[in-house]
Amino acid sequence: MSSDALARARSAHTDRRWATAFAAFADAERAAPLHPRDLDHMAECAHLLHRMDEYFAARELAYQRHLDRGDDAAAALSSFWIAAQHLHDGEVAHGTGWLQRLERLASEADDERLTGYLSLARSFPAVAGGDLDAAASLTTAAARAARESADTDLAALALHQAGLVRLAAGRVQEGCALLDEAMVVVTADRASSMVTGIVYCGVISGCWEIYDVGRAREWTDAMSGWCATQPEMTGFVGECRVRRAELLQLVGDWDRADTLLVGLDDDVDRTSAALAACVRGDLARLQGRWEDADAAYAAAARDGWEPQPGLALLRLARGSTQAAAAMVRRALAESSTVARRVPLLAAGVEVLLAVGDETRAHALAEELTALGERQDSDLVRAVAAQAQARLSLSAGRPEDAGAAARRALATWVRVAAPYEEARTRTLVAAAWHALGDHESADRERATAREIFTSLGAQPDLEALDRRAREVLTAREVEVLRLVATGATNRAIAERLVLSERTVDRHVSNILTKLDVSSRAAAAARAASWQLL
Repeated sequence: MSSDALARARSAHTDRRWATAFAAFADAERAAPLHPRDLDHMAECAHLLHRMDEYFAARELAYQRHLDRGDDAAAALSSFWIAAQHLHDGEVAHGTGWLQRLERLASEADDERLTGYLSLARSFPAVAGGDLDAAASLTTAAARAARESADTDLAALALHQAGLVRLAAGRVQEGCALLDEAMVVVTADRASSMVTGIVYCGVISGCWEIYDVGRAREWTDAMSGWCATQPEMTGFVGECRVRRAELLQLVGDWDRADTLLVGLDDDVDRTSAALAACVRGDLARLQGRWEDADAAYAAAARDGWEPQPGLALLRLARGSTQAAAAMVRRALAESSTVARRVPLLAAGVEVLLAVGDETRAHALAEELTALGERQDSDLVRAVAAQAQARLSLSAGRPEDAGAAARRALATWVRVAAPYEEARTRTLVAAAWHALGDHESADRERATAREIFTSLGAQPDLEALDRRAREVLTAREVEVLRLVATGATNRAIAERLVLSERTVDRHVSNILTKLDVSSRAAAAARAASWQLL
């Protein structure tokens, strides 16, 4: 029985059937103690299934059995994996304890590979403590040890960690090069599956940290293909699906993004579930499904994810401007990473302008501009340009607003991000309208309306309608009211004591400004605005 179960387990592990292998390893262990290397494989299965209690149990048992067999090097590797996971999970006391065991075992062995794993493990608390220079040195040493020992798992992990450390230090080009090198190792199928999953997730998250959407898209597609070859794996499926959903949201495929997130609350790790809830909240907010958005943000918060700036923007959209301002001020005081800070800064400019805090909004926009240059990111520069356009419009400088908005628009069009494109077009339209170029402003507004309609961005459509009401002259409002009653142009001219040609011109202007093609559509718009 034991030998049959073990044979099934090893075969399933080789075939990457992780759930089948884990169950068979468990059966074999119940029948007779497993060899510690089989326990290592069992632990890998548990990690790929995100069964973390079983993961730690298998790793700790493997550690002890390696020691019992006198294989201190293998025991040291078990110590590394246990320490690394605890430190990743924020369990500092447990992680430090296992790190001490790794240090003791590595110091007693003359093994370059163990020295590399030890350097890598030491980089984790260095990063957590903010000592990025020390972390960079440690990851460099780990990568060198990987090359000398030809350990592909260590190479992938060290390059991956080295890249993330450089990104955190603002050394973007160097960091991206190291992450790309780590991906070469895993995409060549030279690393173990557990390490491959760790590196995929880390690299994709790193790309989002610096708003490198091109790389994020490329590696997300690669990870999706890797996950698809292992249908029994659940440990990295959540992260992969959330990142794919974020990309779909960016490129305007909101329905597919929403569908992709369905069910992620049930079968994935808590962090992925929380991030998924936050993305669902953003999608619901953008479509005007306020209650769904509120519920999703609450779910994200329960699972430990700060639902900002989405929740603040939801409050702003629903008229609770002071609550929104308090949220972004507090979140900005607590957030330091670029990935979290960029959207908070952009939302902060919008929210603080709404409450009249132009001084603070200006400071946030300046920080955004500086971040765009520091990160050398076109997307962050576009977000910063949008913020500058908002500030310039608020300050009555339409020339500056139009120039900034046009810079942002060029980026959003190039990366095919339709929602941000449409939002930026409304800023362009506002600037050009203020400059007296009504025809060009109306064209930009009409394009924005078409995009918002295709996306189902109802709140933005309603905002466009509010702005359209504001750009209609008092006389055009009078004419629109009468058009809505079914009156002919001749009848309107008699009622308002105008020439029929003047009324014809007013009606034409109204249709253009409202981006409608018929009097009936204009009448429907008047009814929706409660002008009747």
